[in-house]
Amino acid sequence: MKAAKGHVFKYGDNVDTDVIIPARYLNSSDPKELALHCMEDIDKDFVKNVKAGDIMVANKNFGCGSSREHAPIAIKAAGVSCVIAETFARIFYRNSINIGLPIIECPQAAKEIEAGDEVEVDFDTGVITDVTKGTSYQGQAFPPFMQKIIDCEGLVNYINQK
Repeated sequence: MKAAKGHVFKYGDNVDTDVIIPARYLNSSDPKELALHCMEDIDKDFVKNVKAGDIMVANKNFGCGSSREHAPIAIKAAGVSCVIAETFARIFYRNSINIGLPIIECPQAAKEIEAGDEVEVDFDTGVITDVTKGTSYQGQAFPPFMQKIIDCEGLVNYINQK
């Protein structure tokens, strides 16, 4: 599996799916359209500033709220290569894996990494390195079968390769 490297966008606790992609845009399932509105209600500059490979870091219960897949699709389509959080809502966690968005739980990294830091994530080992600060954290690595799903860009592609 690959690694991710990018600059951090930092968020707090309980970032719900209605904030990740506001409900008024759910009439579209086009990833590019969803990406245009990702995070706009809490971070109006996110879409203008995010670059391919960047990383989201959040505190507890990221992705809570409704079970819509639109939220991880919007994040991935915006160019985010990984989401690191203290904890994830379970349905968001599963939806992220299903669409091939890498997410890693690591409470210490979520608390200490700051907006703008450059961060690298090794998906094979779960090691998160804050290059800006020179610190490393041990995140929860994915089991091999989940790594394969993410490598295939999601569950449907993974199944179709079998």
